[in-house]
Amino acid sequence: MSAIDAPSNDARTLRLVWPQWQGAGRQNVGLLLPELPEEEARHGYVAGARLLDAILPAHAGPTEVVPVDMAEPEEGSTAGIESRSAILASLAAAQAAIARHDVDRILTLGGECSVSVAPFAALAEKYGEDLAVVWIDAHPDSDTPETGYDGYHAMAATAVTGHGDQEILDRLPATVDPSRFAYAGLHDGEPDALANVAAWGLKSFGPEDLRESSAPLLEWLATTDARKIAIHLDVDTVDSEEVVLGLGKVPGGLSRAQVHRVIGDLGAHADVVGLTIAEYIPRQVMALQSMLRGLPLLGS
Repeated sequence: MSAIDAPSNDARTLRLVWPQWQGAGRQNVGLLLPELPEEEARHGYVAGARLLDAILPAHAGPTEVVPVDMAEPEEGSTAGIESRSAILASLAAAQAAIARHDVDRILTLGGECSVSVAPFAALAEKYGEDLAVVWIDAHPDSDTPETGYDGYHAMAATAVTGHGDQEILDRLPATVDPSRFAYAGLHDGEPDALANVAAWGLKSFGPEDLRESSAPLLEWLATTDARKIAIHLDVDTVDSEEVVLGLGKVPGGLSRAQVHRVIGDLGAHADVVGLTIAEYIPRQVMALQSMLRGLPLLGS
């Protein structure tokens, strides 16, 4: 039996529904989703997480829904991270939810990109050097409190690889060595964040490296000797000219079929113990929500 045929939707898999939205910067969301009021736009991640949980097959194992405060944080940026207190509280809630279960795998439905931090840190503690991480994303998520953008969702890969804010790192049980971390589909980002990718020695495969075959990524995976893999999927990896799934419209990415093939090929070569689906913004659903809000019989 290949790894991709191994049981996954079972009692040894935790489904973590984590509709965190506070990690996306206010100004950034407003610019990328101008058709909705800012507060509604920021809560798009909540709609995305709930919709993912609704459309995926029923889960046979335990499910945890991480409680997320829906009130707009009054704090701005503290030591280079916007909404720091809300981020830390949400991280603690997710870690508590994970700790309530003795499982081998974690499926995380977000929420913005930082929802991978807690589950991947837990898996890194469990599997140690036997775990590799593939970060499928158009962007590097390698910002730090010192770079120009203070939205924590852009610091997710930073934390997973043991870099960045010390207060957050002190709360993680483990991180992943950069030698066992690789990007797939990376082709966009600010220069200061991309500079960290090179400085930290993180391997990167752009869309053109993976269009015809997953072989370059699989060859890298073989060099890690890891038998377990955690996969982060930011849906903005999908070429926005095919379909817009994420917050931003990023052309030139992988197709849906190519993303599906890459993840399937990874699963055929390693045991997938973590999978995160992040940054899904269901624009049409949100437009409908906005239209229906406050109508008679619907409630508040």
